[in-house]
Amino acid sequence: MQRDREETYTKNPLSIVYRHIGDEITVMLKSGEKYRGILSKVDNYMNLLIEDAVEEAGNKSTRFGTILIRGNNILFIKLSTV
Repeated sequence: MQRDREETYTKNPLSIVYRHIGDEITVMLKSGEKYRGILSKVDNYMNLLIEDAVEEAGNKSTRFGTILIRGNNILFIKLSTV
C-alpha cells in the first residue's frame, strides 16, 4: 500500500497540492524569501493564492494578508502534515 501511494505522488505532485487547499503551507522562493499562510487556490501552473500570509525573514515577520505567488518562482512547498 505504501509503495502505491509513493508512486502516485511521484506521477502527479500537483494533485497533492490541490488536496491541501484550506491548509497551512510554507513556500520557499528561489530568491530566498519564505512565506507561510493558508492555501486558498492553486492552478495548473502552480500559481498559489495564499491568505493570512506572513513573510518570515530570520527573526522578523511581516503580515501581508492575501498574496499571489507565481509558480515559476517557487523553490519548494512544505505542506501541513495533518
